[in-house]
Amino acid sequence: MRVIDPADEVVRFASELIAIDTTNASDNGGPGTERPAAEYVAEKLTEVGYDVTYVESGARGRGNVIARLPGADAGRGALLVHGHLDVVPADAAEWSVHPFSGEIRDGYVWGRGAVDMKGTLAMTLAVARGLRREGVVPPRDLIFAYVADEEAGGFTGARWLVDHRPELFEGATEAISEVGGFSVTVGDGARAYLVETAEKGVMWLRLKARGVAGHGSLLHTDNAVAKLAAAITRLDQHRFPLVLTGPVRDLLAGLAEMTGVPFDPDDPEPAVARLGHLSRLVGATLRDTAAVTMFEAGYKGNVVPSTARATVDGRMLPGREKAFEAELAAVLGPDIEREWDSLPPVETTFDGALVDAMAAAIGAEDPGARLLPYMLSAGTDAKSFQGLGIRHFGFAPLRLPPELDFSSLFHGVDERVPVEGLRFGVRVLDRLLRNC
Repeated sequence: MRVIDPADEVVRFASELIAIDTTNASDNGGPGTERPAAEYVAEKLTEVGYDVTYVESGARGRGNVIARLPGADAGRGALLVHGHLDVVPADAAEWSVHPFSGEIRDGYVWGRGAVDMKGTLAMTLAVARGLRREGVVPPRDLIFAYVADEEAGGFTGARWLVDHRPELFEGATEAISEVGGFSVTVGDGARAYLVETAEKGVMWLRLKARGVAGHGSLLHTDNAVAKLAAAITRLDQHRFPLVLTGPVRDLLAGLAEMTGVPFDPDDPEPAVARLGHLSRLVGATLRDTAAVTMFEAGYKGNVVPSTARATVDGRMLPGREKAFEAELAAVLGPDIEREWDSLPPVETTFDGALVDAMAAAIGAEDPGARLLPYMLSAGTDAKSFQGLGIRHFGFAPLRLPPELDFSSLFHGVDERVPVEGLRFGVRVLDRLLRNC
């Protein structure tokens, strides 16, 4: 019987998953589009003998798939390997290829979700199938989870599962998932692989200003649109205080050792500015941020409306939740009403047997490479799974071309993932899961 190499399956899986449009345009946990992709994953796992649990939350179409591979030591904590099936919207008119084509071209798999995160799902699916086909008994239980709604906070995905089906993750003590394990080329060509050990918290703010409605031709002293616009302008111009957290300090120190260019912990911004493509990602973890994403007011050109609304995407560093809230209130002022949904920061230490196994797996495929911790400025389903006491790492290994601006591909136009990067990631994950 022909032995199937997981590295030969991963590119096809990535292309086929991308071609399943799982756009998540909802911010309120409503009906979704993940079911076809969840059914695809469930079929691939069932095909090789997994006992698969398919779960939908109360919202129609929000499919979640969980499967467990028993390990040799039932007394050890299980490792959760998770990822999300949904993607953010894409406008086909802006793309070089159709965003839901899954086209393979110029050494890349193209389409919405290639990076965030169907490429990673394809890697974990290929590795899970390979382990099962070979009858591998890993050192501990492995739980593979493919969930809905991460792009809107996981309210019908990870958060719902944690609240309603926690038994599916029984015994899990550690987890790996997206936005980590990718390579960064520094100095004279040396590569570092960044492992996410922390991520900022999220506060999605809904702002409202009230005023007096009236005819646009009259004098107005209480204009809701002007009031909210002024507050938003103050917020846009505000700079939150610089805070050098442990993961960012360790990242900059490690890169300084690799490049021979020191950095000043009291003034880290020049060191961040030297990081090229990486500077936008690391720079966003030096302080809290608040970005205006939507503004809505009015219904006719000659009517001053009584209300104006805006949405702000706030991100705060670990330990800064209360300070961030107070600073927002001070900047916006007492006339601006505020409501919000929030998700907590995530943070763990960069040590332990799992980190050692990651380093060994990377080193076997890329000798001389170095693992470094970093903080993610965005958020993942780790925010939900930490509610079960699960320690989280971002580790979805990809060896990337030095010239690729990887961070810009997240939610960006012409999102794509290198074919050889996927194959590399499969080899690393296979080594890791056999030995962790």
